[in-house]
Amino acid sequence: MNGFRARYGPYALVAGASAGLGEAFARRLAERGLNLLLVARRPDALEQLAADLRTRHAVEVRTLAADLGRPDLREVVERAADGLTIGLLVYNAAYSVIGPFVDHSLDEQLRVLEVNCRGPLVLSHLLGKAMAERGRGGIVLMTSMAGSQGGPWLATYAASKAFNLVLAEGLWDELGERGVDVVACRAGATRTPGYAASRPRPSRVPLLEPDQVVRVALDALGRKPSVVPGGFYRFSAFVMNRLLPRRVAVRIMGRATRRLYAGRDGSPAS
Repeated sequence: MNGFRARYGPYALVAGASAGLGEAFARRLAERGLNLLLVARRPDALEQLAADLRTRHAVEVRTLAADLGRPDLREVVERAADGLTIGLLVYNAAYSVIGPFVDHSLDEQLRVLEVNCRGPLVLSHLLGKAMAERGRGGIVLMTSMAGSQGGPWLATYAASKAFNLVLAEGLWDELGERGVDVVACRAGATRTPGYAASRPRPSRVPLLEPDQVVRVALDALGRKPSVVPGGFYRFSAFVMNRLLPRRVAVRIMGRATRRLYAGRDGSPAS
């Protein structure tokens, strides 16, 4: 734990930290002795989590209630992080719209890009630059199995997750030369409040647990450019990305998503 804190501390910024995977990241990082700057939209949930982490782990926890899609995100985070040495960025926040592409407004589609693409780009540049100057640090970008190929009924979300995957893999090589570890975590369906809020139909596809995803992501940091948690999803990734023609993989994803959400009010989730 001391080695982890020395390389990635003393502070970690977790974006999208109020519930689900973000909360799980915050808890595991606090266990490893990192102080935290937690960023999400809901101040009450942030403060409740922060109070619990301070009590359990005797770490310093600061909170920033902010929409990660806001245009002045860089300036807001700079002010909140003033005087802090942030050695680890975890960008977990995501926004999605489910259903036929043209049935959702352009504003909804653009919000997906603002939260899922612009947000991690802004924070990776802001914090990654300081990490590179110090010669140490880490960045974890949460992406998705959906970003491995086109995703009918999740077209913009899937494209945004492909952006994060390719961004992280590029930075893995580029920033790795300057002492900064980067990894993209390609998670499958995970048992989070956001997934439950999308109201999927029952499925035999296994759900990952947040702690499982977090453990795999943190273990991969400094070792590989991207990682897929869970044996089922690793096998699926191999088949979909290596064995099947691209058009077949896209069709399979489309059928699977329609089965989950056809006839349901799949609401945006974050």
